[in-house]
Amino acid sequence: MPDPNARRAAREQAFQWLFALSFHEGAALEEILAAQREEDPDLPAPDPFALRLAQRAAEQLPALDEEITKRLKGWKLGRISRASLALLRLAVCEILYFDDIPPGASINEAVELAKLYGDADAPRFINGVLGSVIRNQEAGGRGDGHAAPGD
Repeated sequence: MPDPNARRAAREQAFQWLFALSFHEGAALEEILAAQREEDPDLPAPDPFALRLAQRAAEQLPALDEEITKRLKGWKLGRISRASLALLRLAVCEILYFDDIPPGASINEAVELAKLYGDADAPRFINGVLGSVIRNQEAGGRGDGHAAPGD
C-alpha cells in the first residue's frame, strides 16, 4: 500500500503541472516539465505516480472536461477557477482510469488540495461535482473502467 503522505505530495505535484498547463493552451505536459527543469536544474526527479496521473489527465482532457461539464448545474466549464478545474480533472481522471484507487480517496484528496489552493467555496463545489461523478459511475455511467497501463 502506498504511503498516503507520499501520494498526497504526488497529487499536489500533478496538480501543479496541470494547473501550469492551463496557462499554455496547446502545450504538452513535457514542455511544462522541461521549462521547470530549465528554471531549476536541481529539481528532484518527478514522482512516478504524479507523472502517470498528470500524463493521463493531459491525454484525456476533452473526455475529462466532458464528464465534468455533465455534472455542472448552472455552471459552465469556463466559470470554474483554473485551480478547481485542475483538481477536478485530476480526481475525475483517477475515478475513471485508475481502478486501484478508491473513489473516496480521490474525492478526499481533491477536497484537501482545494482547501490549500482554492477559494472558500472550492472544497464544497469539488466534493459535489465528484460525488455526482461517483454516483454516475455506480449507476453504470460513462468511463472505461480500466486503469492506465502500469497503474
